Amino acid sequence: MDNIEYTAKDYKIGQPRWCPGCGDHAFLASLHKAMAELGVPPHEIAVISGIGCSSRLPYYMNTYGMHTIHGRAAAVATGVKIANPNLTVWQISGDGDGLAIGGNHFIHAVRRNIDLNMVLLNNKIYGLTKGQYSPTSERGFVSKSSPYGTIEDPFHPAELCFGARGRFFARCVAVDAAGCVEVLTSAAKYKGASVVEVLQNCIIFNNGTYDSVATAQARAKNAIYLEHGKPMLFGENKEFGLMQEGFGLKVVKLGENGITEKDILVHDAHCEDNTLQLKLASMEGPDFPIALGVIRNVEAPTYNDSVYSQIEDVKSKKHYRNFNELLLTNDTWEVK
Repeated sequence: MDNIEYTAKDYKIGQPRWCPGCGDHAFLASLHKAMAELGVPPHEIAVISGIGCSSRLPYYMNTYGMHTIHGRAAAVATGVKIANPNLTVWQISGDGDGLAIGGNHFIHAVRRNIDLNMVLLNNKIYGLTKGQYSPTSERGFVSKSSPYGTIEDPFHPAELCFGARGRFFARCVAVDAAGCVEVLTSAAKYKGASVVEVLQNCIIFNNGTYDSVATAQARAKNAIYLEHGKPMLFGENKEFGLMQEGFGLKVVKLGENGITEKDILVHDAHCEDNTLQLKLASMEGPDFPIALGVIRNVEAPTYNDSVYSQIEDVKSKKHYRNFNELLLTNDTWEVK
């Protein structure tokens, strides 16, 4: 990074072509702000996407970018990072692009712990192709491709990430600018595969799917912002908290039955055992708050660093430094 102080404007380009009210607009603004806060020069950033409404995002970034093919954003982003490890690489996918045709690439990029910032814009619908149900649509969801309600259970992105041995998982709401910027900057600072699930609204085909957390007032009631080392409190006046009950969690109210803040669980995002973190990421309303913020953040070796370390190790043990010398290590003949 250089000593130039960047602003969000330095990362902007073009005029976004999304429906008015689409959550992509709010997320894009937060991404610009996060990049300015991080201070990585635009020419040291690459934004890679697949196919879908959200995958138009590279056109609106004043950075390097590639709008690739359906489901292959993670594969291309991996190649970019391995080829040029000095680049900060952001991968942008929707729930369809990232978890359906791109699901296999997603889990293996996470498993390998490639140093990518993987953003999953989850609106629980296929928007670009006009409203089919997606891998995150709820059972019974009525859409153009499931007129009588889908009979499938959805993927939970957190479960996929954790099941693939993911070390970083965070969640934010697209219209919550401060929450988005905080999560995105944390993800970018993490060395490894960071997965950020962004809850966003599709105003045309799935309007209202995140109404429970769409406003600041709603989030105060129905969400919990997790911070490492802080007690798990939520509510308009932080009057509720989370405690352990057997192998699960329960919501309690401070002051009732003698419960004080000392009884409330403290969030440990760095815990190697992901049991509690997965329970937090899996919470759903109305019985539990939706977890936002950095839920898991555990250090581990990255694939890209390991590749280059292995190359240097092998080179140090060989007697040749280039392809010509490699040829000369075997018997040679001069043909006349």
